[in-house]
Amino acid sequence: MRTFGYNEFLFIVQAAQWTLALSLIAFVGGSLLGLLVALGRTAEHAGARVASTAFIQVFQGTPLLLQLFLIFFGAPVLGLDINPWVAAGIALILNSAAFLGEIWRGCIQAVPRGQIEAALALNLHYVARMRHVVLPQAFKIALPPTVGYMVQIIKGTSLAAIIGFTEITRAGQIINNATFQPLHVFATVAALYFAICWPLSLAAARMERQRAKALAR
Repeated sequence: MRTFGYNEFLFIVQAAQWTLALSLIAFVGGSLLGLLVALGRTAEHAGARVASTAFIQVFQGTPLLLQLFLIFFGAPVLGLDINPWVAAGIALILNSAAFLGEIWRGCIQAVPRGQIEAALALNLHYVARMRHVVLPQAFKIALPPTVGYMVQIIKGTSLAAIIGFTEITRAGQIINNATFQPLHVFATVAALYFAICWPLSLAAARMERQRAKALAR
């Protein structure tokens, strides 16, 4: 039986690059799709509002783990060859888009009504109104909760271990099966997640305080 040593520690640390890569894919893809969802939720067209609301309800109303299973094990049933990388990426993008879309919907609606009325008075159409008036202001409101949600994305990548994606948690499982020293192994895993997530949590809190001070002036 192996003991938990430097090589085992290094194996878990190196797996952090895959956690960060998957988190980046989920955040970028989720941001692009989430923006469309947020715009759909606040659109003038009723069909866009219904479709985006249904999307949010489906992906917020079901566990991420179930979404991973459906994509990873469901795709081969449909004749699609899919690997853990792709399955985890798709599931996390869709899940992140649902949550980011709802966060950003609230931020768009938080823009003062007077700003929108001024844009309407200038006869700006919907696209110009959103691009030049609403979204720049909504972006400032959305920044703290968006950074805070990145922490949830990073922690959510741990579920990809269930389908065989080798990120921090899966690396910990592999080392634990070889060493039978769960305290050492999973303490290391927890410490890595904390080292990655804590700075983002601090950054989100700092942005929130700065925004509160700006509003109080």
